[in-house]
Amino acid sequence: MPVQAHATAKYIRTSAQKAGLVMNLIRGRDVNAALATLRFARKSVAKDIEKVLRSAIANAQQKEGFGGDVERLFVNACYANQGPSQKRIRPAPMGRAFRVVKRTAHLTVQVSERPVKVAAPPVPETPETPPAPKRTRGAKPKPKAKAKTAAKTTGKKKSAARKTAAKKTGAKKKAE
Repeated sequence: MPVQAHATAKYIRTSAQKAGLVMNLIRGRDVNAALATLRFARKSVAKDIEKVLRSAIANAQQKEGFGGDVERLFVNACYANQGPSQKRIRPAPMGRAFRVVKRTAHLTVQVSERPVKVAAPPVPETPETPPAPKRTRGAKPKPKAKAKTAAKTTGKKKSAARKTAAKKTGAKKKAE
């Protein structure tokens, strides 16, 4: 069973939406690629997420059953939940006050160990078995092409050509 570990940082002074944009960049990536991405991300919350990711990696290394290879770890899940908001007042003209909401977020990063791929030994093919015939799903026989009777005409002549073609085909059907 692969090792899983997580780390959480609470009350980080950023909005959950802004942190979620950076979290989307690293979700599902190897931890080394995720660290490199966070290192060069141009958002200030990337430094906080990098700290949480490093803590999650350290937590995974301390778990029992960890293989010891950090290269096999990847970011399994990461999300930013909204924390409590601080309400502040800003003075406004004419004795009024505007409310300022200072948001916080709880950042969580979960890392997992990729399972080792065990290759099955190749199955030897016996020469006696003939190759299987190719099967096509839903293949239907093509219908026979109908003869084109409409002549290349333009304008009013076109409708007259259609009428005569219809009379000819109707006469053939009655004869049969």
